[in-house]
Amino acid sequence: QVRLVESGGGLVQAGGSLRLSCAASGRTFTPYAMGWFRQTPGKEREFVAAISWNGGSTYYTDSVKGRFTISRDSAKNTVYLQMNSLKPEDTAVYYCAESLRPFFSGSFHRTEASYDYWGQGTQVTVSS
Repeated sequence: QVRLVESGGGLVQAGGSLRLSCAASGRTFTPYAMGWFRQTPGKEREFVAAISWNGGSTYYTDSVKGRFTISRDSAKNTVYLQMNSLKPEDTAVYYCAESLRPFFSGSFHRTEASYDYWGQGTQVTVSS
């Protein structure tokens, strides 16, 4: 069974930076894509970023473009989300997810249903 564990969340002032990590274990196959989503109380989970595992193609939601960077280290089975210039509206629980669908598409991998495994989430709080 695949297990995804996020880390790196915390409290930061507006304008600051955090780097989230998502370590995968228990794999017997190579995923096709990894993604980051976030959720605030009372709202649906929102897509943040996705990356193809082989080619390094990336896709971002408009609100984080230019501020967040998704990357992966295949040797460590880890995906990262570097978050710069953080804003209070970035406050949320951040989840990583893994997709086994045999292709990468930004429009496809921005939906929750496109992912097969999820982590437990890590809290990011940005103070103003």
